[in-house]
Amino acid sequence: MARLLGGDFDGPARLRELLAGGDPVVAPGAYDALSARLIEDAGFPAVYMTGFGVTASLLGRPDVGLLTMTEMVDAARRIAAAVDLPVVADADTGYGNALNVIRTVREYETAGVAGIHLEDQVSPKRCGHMEGKQVVTADAMVDKVKAAVRARRNNDFVLIARTDARAVEGIDAAIERAHRYREAGADALFVEALQSEEEIERVAAEFAGFPLLFNWVEGGKTPPVGLDRLRELGFRLVICPISTLLAATGALRETLGRIKKDGTPLNVLGSLPGFGEFTEFIGLPEVNSIGDRYPNS
Repeated sequence: MARLLGGDFDGPARLRELLAGGDPVVAPGAYDALSARLIEDAGFPAVYMTGFGVTASLLGRPDVGLLTMTEMVDAARRIAAAVDLPVVADADTGYGNALNVIRTVREYETAGVAGIHLEDQVSPKRCGHMEGKQVVTADAMVDKVKAAVRARRNNDFVLIARTDARAVEGIDAAIERAHRYREAGADALFVEALQSEEEIERVAAEFAGFPLLFNWVEGGKTPPVGLDRLRELGFRLVICPISTLLAATGALRETLGRIKKDGTPLNVLGSLPGFGEFTEFIGLPEVNSIGDRYPNS
């Protein structure tokens, strides 16, 4: 957990170190600072900032390009500040052309995240596992990747190029695009919404030895694959974007249903963290110790 008076944490360097290791890096999705802290407390090595979850959390709406770059960066900043883990953030399409991508990279870097993924959808984009996606030309995305590479100030900042072309142009075109994005300077590749284990295996073989991201979307178009198999195939980063969001939604529904039925939270208290336990988790003892250190302020 990031302490209020803690030292500097080098997220990009730590993410590079993890990606170079022997095991896939499993990064559950965080949609706010609290969910990020819970991911860290559970012992995961990295956090993924999910655009789907941030949109649902901030607006209560689906991920169809409603949030602006500044809103997403603000969410990323709060999440990165809450944990001492590298944060990989959804940066959508880069929010415009190559010029906009330059600003996007700089803003996410300043926010403290370790890396981002940029996608080749037309703006406004859609969640990668929704219908009705459109993609820009491969040439346009190549320009964005090149601009992103030149824009970063820290060479350790990880740039992941995502293609959504599988749903629009087919698997062959998606793989061809991924090759071009790699040549343009991407540090890792993300071929979104693969629709069979054969397609997953093909992508892994095409880019053997190069960092690949696997999107373990809960209930999405990509079939579920176990971590051992993903390790065999060579995937380096595995994101589980909405498990936390779905779990929170289910728990809230159940708790609110009981309160509505009973009239008070009396009968749900036994299943909830205690007030003292929760305030300790979110850092009240540290806050109190800082107050003791600076009693005259």
